Amino acid sequence: MTADMSLRDELQDLHENKHRKLPSDALEIMDRAARELAATRMAGSAVGVGAQAPRFTLPSATGKDVALDSLLADGPVVLTFYRGAWCPYCNLALRALQQHQDAITARGARLVAVSPQIPDESLSLIEKEQLAFEVLSDGGSEVAERFGIAFDLSDELGDLYDRFGFDLQRVNSGNVRTLPLPATYVIDRTGVIRWAFVTTDYTVRAEPSEIVAALHALT
Repeated sequence: MTADMSLRDELQDLHENKHRKLPSDALEIMDRAARELAATRMAGSAVGVGAQAPRFTLPSATGKDVALDSLLADGPVVLTFYRGAWCPYCNLALRALQQHQDAITARGARLVAVSPQIPDESLSLIEKEQLAFEVLSDGGSEVAERFGIAFDLSDELGDLYDRFGFDLQRVNSGNVRTLPLPATYVIDRTGVIRWAFVTTDYTVRAEPSEIVAALHALT
């Protein structure tokens, strides 16, 4: 992420470059799936601002159990859901969050990322992207389901992802069809969600500067 570009700009560039390289039949499948997911209006019905964040305990990349309550005992939590290391948009967003990690911790908050992929995949991601925050494994997207952001891929889109070589059967330990929407929450020490970004559009993510501003507002 360059100093003069926002994450939104970087994601838009990635989207345009990726789409130019995809065959027309793949684009049709992806665009149809995107329209169908948007039509569910899931983003509007997900757990949102003012609600208590669903509690959870999930394994970290090193196999350690991490509980939301334990994190909140030390201060606010920035909780971000992503699809997996196979998703270039997710990787770009995680790199942008890493670049804002100091600003997040300076406001007394902890940054935590959650995906349905197995811990070994999370560890590989941490090492590749040099992430300094916890990356947790939500097998079967059960926690995402509690937040109201879990959805099932259509067979058509799942088959396309297989063609792309994403191997969700392996990286999600058999839970191949369920993924989380892109979502980021700022949760205060009492467990109340004070800021939320949820979208059905996988090419869009929360802007790190807006996350930092939401944390600043807590103080």
